Amino acid sequence: MKFNIKRVGVLYHIGQYFLLMVRVFKKPEKNSIYLHQLVLEIEKLGIHSVGIVAIISVFMGGIITLQLTYNMVNPLMPSYIIGLGNRDTLILEFSSTVLSLMLAGKVGSNIASEIGSMRVTEQIDSMEIMGVNSASYLILPKIIAVVFMSPLLFIISVTCGIFGGLITGPLSGVVTVATYMTGITTMFVPFYVYFSIIKTFVFGFLIATVPAYLGYYVQGGALEVGRASTKAVVNTSILILFFDLVLTQLLFK
Repeated sequence: MKFNIKRVGVLYHIGQYFLLMVRVFKKPEKNSIYLHQLVLEIEKLGIHSVGIVAIISVFMGGIITLQLTYNMVNPLMPSYIIGLGNRDTLILEFSSTVLSLMLAGKVGSNIASEIGSMRVTEQIDSMEIMGVNSASYLILPKIIAVVFMSPLLFIISVTCGIFGGLITGPLSGVVTVATYMTGITTMFVPFYVYFSIIKTFVFGFLIATVPAYLGYYVQGGALEVGRASTKAVVNTSILILFFDLVLTQLLFK
């Protein structure tokens, strides 16, 4: 029986994705080469993202602080709730989910375009001819690098976001430094941090593997590589939001 690929497109891609992951996680031919490649990927995909993560988080911390102030002005509510709300918003959603959506655009498009360009220029075919497991060599270091760096970027984002609120709040006169710091240290729930770090591991895996899959199987030329890069960002973002919903439902029960 012949299947119509258009009708089973989603199942086809899911199957291809998991088959690719089986190839990716096979034992490397030479560990030293993979280690060198891993260091390069950590620098390119992780360390080069620290600057943009810090800048965006500082501004978002300030914005969240102002929004909480203007929308929660109530004499019955203590002022320290501004710092508390900023902290929990950063930990639970912004620095994990929203930051991952941003990295899907920056890191995901980079991965898809890099691997896609290697596919259309037949560099991947050359590796296969030489007996190299191209899927493992090209994709595995990227997965490890992104999954390893995602929790670190999360911690940097939360720290910078809290610092942004600490600057914006007192400068705008909406809250004092002492009151803000009281809110930051009040009713802290460690599980929120564990929950968000689990999310960043999952999101990091998606950010690395989905664009890699789309880039690895791209066909055509430069135009198709650009389309694969765009599709990688869109699909990764949708999957991040889907798994955010699933993980929240599972872990907060």
